[in-house]
Amino acid sequence: MTIETNFYERCVDTLEKAYGLLLKTDLGDIDYDMYRSACVKEFEIILEQSGKLLRKSLKPFLHSSKAVDKLYFNEVFRQAVLRDIISSELCENFLEYRENRNSTAHDYGVNFAEETLVLLPRFIKDARLFTEAIKKQNNATQGKT
Repeated sequence: MTIETNFYERCVDTLEKAYGLLLKTDLGDIDYDMYRSACVKEFEIILEQSGKLLRKSLKPFLHSSKAVDKLYFNEVFRQAVLRDIISSELCENFLEYRENRNSTAHDYGVNFAEETLVLLPRFIKDARLFTEAIKKQNNATQGKT
């Protein structure tokens, strides 16, 4: 089974572009608010899509699809490390992003957005590494059939 990454990659491209435009915009400008909102939205989509893609990647390794579906977000990432789908460093980074999101989820205001923005340069790089890991897993899976 090939896991499609086009939507994920498009989200990463969108985040990267929005972040680049944000950096070129004055803080008080309405465009800053618009780009910041786009960055936060894409950050959340990418984070959730990462978990969904890993669930799909894990299905061949566990005894049933239901077993995969019962895993919590953190466990999905840890199982992916055990199966050599992603590195332990990438796993820890994504768990950190998730923790940051969860710890500030009650505050969807400016503070949440600004804290998220600090993470974006590394997050974008990690999301690109994540895409490559899924593609590598696709190739490995296709090679077995």
